[in-house]
Amino acid sequence: MAAAFSYPRSRFEPAVPVDLHSKAERQRLSQSALKGFFKLMNEWKVRDEDARELLGGVSSSAFYEWKKNTDRVLEVDRITRISYLIGIYKALHLLYGDKLADEWINLPNKNVIFGGRTPLDYMMAGGLLAMQTVRTLLDARRGGL
Repeated sequence: MAAAFSYPRSRFEPAVPVDLHSKAERQRLSQSALKGFFKLMNEWKVRDEDARELLGGVSSSAFYEWKKNTDRVLEVDRITRISYLIGIYKALHLLYGDKLADEWINLPNKNVIFGGRTPLDYMMAGGLLAMQTVRTLLDARRGGL
């Protein structure tokens, strides 16, 4: 008879992931996500054309309407993109001083991931997966890797 193994009890309770497929959850998060996104684009000095691309290729008319009025429900993809960007912002501010943290996204980077391009160019070209890669890279740096 095989012995039953179990993990020791701990006080750690994993967070329950937000169900972004729930319209109610997206409605709850969308306005603050958009407000944070536009503030972040301003901090990083990202041009509107580039910001539209980071959102997944939003038309200029929709983009400026969203900028004027953030009261809308975003799709899963757009909330996910904004979440990655805000996580990148947070990681940069934990790793570097405010000035470098806000400039980093626009600086050419010799890391093999970027190949001399700026992280912004890399993310615009690679979309959601590139944002995930940048976020993972910065989280690894925060962890000492």
